[in-house]
Amino acid sequence: MNILVLCTGNSARSILLESIFNTEGAGRVRAFSAGSQPSGKVHPQSLVLLGEEGHDTSNARSKSWDEFGAEDAPEMDMVITVCGSAAEETCPIWPGAPVRAHWGVEDPAAAEEADWDAAFRTAYDTLGKRAAALLELPVETMNQTELSTQLKRIGTLT
Repeated sequence: MNILVLCTGNSARSILLESIFNTEGAGRVRAFSAGSQPSGKVHPQSLVLLGEEGHDTSNARSKSWDEFGAEDAPEMDMVITVCGSAAEETCPIWPGAPVRAHWGVEDPAAAEEADWDAAFRTAYDTLGKRAAALLELPVETMNQTELSTQLKRIGTLT
């Protein structure tokens, strides 16, 4: 199952969730991340935290969602947006038929540098709980309606 995680800048939250899914998914899911207005670089605290948690960050990069709209791009089964509401971000919308969900998390990259550790840890922990809840489900055999219902429920976990 291919999962696209979208946000605006693709430097923090979407990078974190992509890595969590690819590490914890144990081959059941393949995650990608992108941004509607990518920053062009992964936030350094994302890399620090993922490294501390044992994630491989060698392929982490901030990229445009245009890559996943190309003809040769992998077909997405699920699209999850992770934009928060405090900064009044505009969350990107993905066209097409994949199951879609919104798992809003406040942007840790918006925190003051002195607060990065706590802000990124909070985002990572929340996204990790949500990813674990999804991976506990038999996603391979669920229909789109069941999957959509579960994704909405999971998006409320903190």
